Amino acid sequence: MRFQLLGPLSVTDGRDVVMLPPSKPTALLAALLVRPGSVVSTDRLRDIVWGEEHPTTAKTALQSCVLRLRRLFAKYGIEDQAVVAVAGGYRIDADAETLDLLHFRRLVERAASSGTGSELYTLRSALALWQGGLLSNVPSDLLHRDEVPRLAEERLRVLERVCDIELEHDRCREALVDLWEVTRVYPAHERFAEQLIVALYRTGRQTEALAEYRRIKGHLRERLGVDPRAELQRLELAILRGEDLGRVEAARRPEALTTAPSAAVPSLSPPPPASAGSGSAPAEQDATPPAQDMRGPRDPHSRRGPRDSRRPQGPSDSAEPGVHGAPPPHPPIPTVPGFTGREHEVDSLVSLLTTERPGAGPERAPLAVLSGAPGIGKTALALHVAHLVSGHFPDGCLLVPLTRPDGSPRPAEEAAAELRHALRVRPGAGRGRVLLVLDDVVHPDQVRPLLTAYACGAAIVTSRMGLAALVATHGGTVHRLGALDPEQSQALLTAVLGRDRMAAEPTAAIPLATACGHHPLALRIAAARLLTRPRLRLADYADWLRHDPVGRLSLADDPRMSVPQRLDEALRRLPPALAEAHLRLASSPHDPLTTARAAGLLGLPEDAAEQVIEDLLDAGLLEEGQPGAFWTHDLLRAHARRAAGSSAGHAPALLRPPRHGEFPQLDGSRPAAMR
Repeated sequence: MRFQLLGPLSVTDGRDVVMLPPSKPTALLAALLVRPGSVVSTDRLRDIVWGEEHPTTAKTALQSCVLRLRRLFAKYGIEDQAVVAVAGGYRIDADAETLDLLHFRRLVERAASSGTGSELYTLRSALALWQGGLLSNVPSDLLHRDEVPRLAEERLRVLERVCDIELEHDRCREALVDLWEVTRVYPAHERFAEQLIVALYRTGRQTEALAEYRRIKGHLRERLGVDPRAELQRLELAILRGEDLGRVEAARRPEALTTAPSAAVPSLSPPPPASAGSGSAPAEQDATPPAQDMRGPRDPHSRRGPRDSRRPQGPSDSAEPGVHGAPPPHPPIPTVPGFTGREHEVDSLVSLLTTERPGAGPERAPLAVLSGAPGIGKTALALHVAHLVSGHFPDGCLLVPLTRPDGSPRPAEEAAAELRHALRVRPGAGRGRVLLVLDDVVHPDQVRPLLTAYACGAAIVTSRMGLAALVATHGGTVHRLGALDPEQSQALLTAVLGRDRMAAEPTAAIPLATACGHHPLALRIAAARLLTRPRLRLADYADWLRHDPVGRLSLADDPRMSVPQRLDEALRRLPPALAEAHLRLASSPHDPLTTARAAGLLGLPEDAAEQVIEDLLDAGLLEEGQPGAFWTHDLLRAHARRAAGSSAGHAPALLRPPRHGEFPQLDGSRPAAMR
């Protein structure tokens, strides 16, 4: 049996929970549990149970309450957690196995000695123990005045540390989930407001970041008659100037969680010349991460690469080294906390990139292409492998996004200029061993010049397209990623939710993963929602998802963390007729799909239908099983049925046989999205 103090006071055996009724014995039990193992004086207990003006019979009544507690313990078989009478008061002994408060503190201590990746998940597990309003069923004004704020402060310190770690690794979207809620519950808490503003700004939401500053400023002035502290004011000024906020340093080690929290904010004062940039982690196991942005100094939302961009840029700024002192090193590539699965691909890629090839010329430089559907985990795999092999590339690893935020492809010239700028500070730039992660490539012509210019290194290319033409001209290996298998899905959920949460419902993981289609992005979104709702059962959430697996796989605080939006964006990259063909084929009941069935559905000759299928295969929207048999991922099918149904009433022109020239292969032209 276990006492649950971090919420309504209750007793549980791990399956059933008994909520104790509001009563004086309940108040007495709470008073002893908030100080486990310590003697609480009889005077203090009387004040807690009856108030500071307790009756003259309170001493006898207190003994009666103790007897009632002991009967309650006997009823639930927990006599070993007895209320012990000692000179001057009472105490109750407990440990981490019998009291959630001590379990919480043990997890926090364990996090202090772990690595950053483990620390985050351990602290998340600790926060998951909090189950609602603290002592909400305990009728004691004194406890709510003196003890509840003290316990709540322990939680806030842990939550602050969690958000620091998320921001340190540029997991801003994950941090936003917690920060929106806590800043509304604690509207005057300047540190959380500061973290929220940083997270919003780093995700390109400058207007919302400034609005949040105005909210905290107005609240402090109206309620307390004071201005925000200096750090917040400097933060507002930096945002107005479009400056880079730099990296949120983990100034507080985890052990500091047992003391008063300190303000670990990015320095916004003029930095030293060699100030380092910041890396980040992808929000989920696929899409292009909100990582370092190397797109030039004019983008106020960018991470500005190695240039000192925390001050306003002017015409006198020069990209050449030595003009303003030594340029800072290029930011490291993002990390991927909790990466799971893909063991075969990881082993193959590590072997490809680390095997020595004596005498190999530039034409033998290692190249790997990772392709697959939107959200399937291409970028996460590339970044994970890049970290594993980074020691073999003395000139560093660089992440270069080949697609803009609006989904349009970046020209090869722009990416090449970016690389030259990033490598200019390195001796022998372009001649040493650099690992390039060329992310979200739309067409081979975007990367061919880069592979030629930096042929002494190696490259990992991620793309929704198959990029067969690139492999034909430059060689390399191809890894087409599909959905995770059930064991990998369960491992991913465990990595995010923690073992305790999963162990509480051991049979619910597979139904939940199935409802997500074993799709990494969907699994990450589902796990994030569950993390913010610790009382929501996995089985109930899986049942809810099954009714609308696409529409419900999104996060309310950031519409970009959304399966339907990711799939909508993938369709917008295609020529309209090809996108419509996908909607028709994927929403049809045919599974598997054959060329003959596709021809009938599209009203095309079989040879033209075969070309359409090839296009959809290349775009990652179809998978091939046996020769001639094709299938669509369950989430893509659900999305297609949803999209086709919503378009039927207002876009009938698309629901007709395509005319000649509408599919790129029928007239030899290149799709607009690839020009």
